[in-house]
Amino acid sequence: MVSIDELKRMALLEDLTAPMLEQLAPIVEAKSFGEREVIYEAGNAADSFYSLKQGKVLLEAEVAPTIIIALGAIKTGYSFGWSALIPSASHTSYAVSAEPSEILVIPGDKLLALLDRDHTMGYLFMQKAARILENRLERRSAQFLKVVIRHPEIAALLGL
Repeated sequence: MVSIDELKRMALLEDLTAPMLEQLAPIVEAKSFGEREVIYEAGNAADSFYSLKQGKVLLEAEVAPTIIIALGAIKTGYSFGWSALIPSASHTSYAVSAEPSEILVIPGDKLLALLDRDHTMGYLFMQKAARILENRLERRSAQFLKVVIRHPEIAALLGL
């Protein structure tokens, strides 16, 4: 079982109380992944939610058989596999360990059931998730705009 201290180090969980984390701990499993090991693939059922305890994870998308684009890198303490928070969803990207990594894995259905039973915990969890996802969206939007500005040919292709 994962300790309360380990869970508290996850950015998404830092606002949860110790009793809330005690409810969560029994459903969390720590797993190790080797360098370049695939954690999940685009199109697969999103049945688990992940938090990076140690190492580095890359989120990637295959845009053509020979072209893979890095969408982002997950830092220690941050989460990924957000599609698991939506029942019956599939992953939209690949997650690959860039180096040996230890990852906390939470079954999505069990997590959602817990958040549904404890509404205060669910609210705190989803409030923090919204803040984290808003920051990611703002960062990606800014990156996209920089690319469009630096490469006017892309803007022309997009009709901007």
